[in-house]
Amino acid sequence: MTTLTAPKLSSLDRCDRCGAQAYVRVTLGGGGELMFCAHHARQHEDKLREVSALIHDESERLAASPLVDDEA
Repeated sequence: MTTLTAPKLSSLDRCDRCGAQAYVRVTLGGGGELMFCAHHARQHEDKLREVSALIHDESERLAASPLVDDEA
């Protein structure tokens, strides 16, 4: 996927397909945007490459492990 420098996606950004947290923003040539969870972005990746102008992918954030405070 092509990467675009864009504002970071937040938990308020939702997948247009299923409503899960969006990790991929697709900006179309006409200026419209689509948001996808990592699953649906992978599922539609080939078609998105054909029609999208820019793809901002933050799905690598899913692999990061959260910090755990064992002393709490």
